[in-house]
Amino acid sequence: MTTNKSTKKVLGRGLDAILSSPDTDITSKDISGNYVAGAIAELEVDKIDANPFQPRSDFDEGMLRELADSIKNQGVIQPVTVRKMGRGHFQLIAGERRLKASIMAGLETIPAFIRVANDEQMLELALIENIHRQNLNAIEVAISYKRLIDECDLTQEKLSEKVGKNRTTITNFLRLLKLPPEIQIALRDASISMGHARALLSVEQETTKLRLLKLILDEGLSVRQIEQMVRDMNYPERRKIKRKSPELPERYKKISSELSQLLETKVSLKRNNKGAGSIVISFKNDEALAHLVSVFEKK
Repeated sequence: MTTNKSTKKVLGRGLDAILSSPDTDITSKDISGNYVAGAIAELEVDKIDANPFQPRSDFDEGMLRELADSIKNQGVIQPVTVRKMGRGHFQLIAGERRLKASIMAGLETIPAFIRVANDEQMLELALIENIHRQNLNAIEVAISYKRLIDECDLTQEKLSEKVGKNRTTITNFLRLLKLPPEIQIALRDASISMGHARALLSVEQETTKLRLLKLILDEGLSVRQIEQMVRDMNYPERRKIKRKSPELPERYKKISSELSQLLETKVSLKRNNKGAGSIVISFKNDEALAHLVSVFEKK
C-alpha cells in the first residue's frame, strides 16, 4: 500500500491532474450535507459500484489478503477516487484493490475523493491507472495503450504525456500486439520475457517466429541466444565464416609433389588435424586419364 504522495509521482501528468483538480473536486460536505470541494469523504463501501470501464478483472488473492491485513492495522492510507451517481450511489474511478481489500478487512466505510467525470474520462482514468500497476504484464500494458489511442482518440505523443512514458517506450509496447497470439500468450504468462518478444518481432515469417518460440520454451534459450539466431537468419552472409584449412605438414607437401611428378599431373593432398584426408588427381582430357590408368596398372 502506498501513500497519496508517492502515487502522484508515478501516475503521469494527465491522470494526476484530473484526480487532484479542484475543478472536479466535490469531496467534502457543507453544513447542509451537500458535497463541496475540500476534505476527504467517508463513504459506505456498499454504496460504491465497480468501474464498468475497469480493464482488469483478475486480482491476486494473496496480495489482496496482505493489503487487507495492512488495512486492518493501519487503515486506508490512500483514499479511493469515485464519481457521484444517482440515488446516493457512487462509481469507482481508481482504487479497486483498496476497495476490495477494505471489504475483505471488514470495513464498512472507506475514505474517498469524489470527482466529476464523464464516461470517456472514466475509461481514460481506469486505463491509465491500470497501466501503473506494478504487476501488470507487457501485453496488458500494450492493450491499455492501444485502447487509450483508439477509444480515447489520443495520439502517441499525447499518450506519452498522460502516462509519463517516453514515446519510444509506448511504440515498443504497441509493436508487441503485432506478434502471433501464441507469442502474446507466452509473454502474458511470463513463459518468455519482453526481450524474447522484441527479438521475435524482427523475424519476418510467422512460422519462423513460432518455431523460435518453441525453441525458447523447450530449450530455455536466453534473450542473447535468440537474438543471435535472429541475426543469423536476417543476415545469413554473416554466418559464412571462411574456415582456413589446417596447414599441411611439410612431409605431406613433399608427398603431393612426388605424386605430381610421378603421375605427370597436378595432385592435391588434403588432411585434417585428425589425420583423415583426400587425394585429388587432376586430368585434362581422356588421353591424360588413360595415361593415369596405365600408370596404376603397371603398379
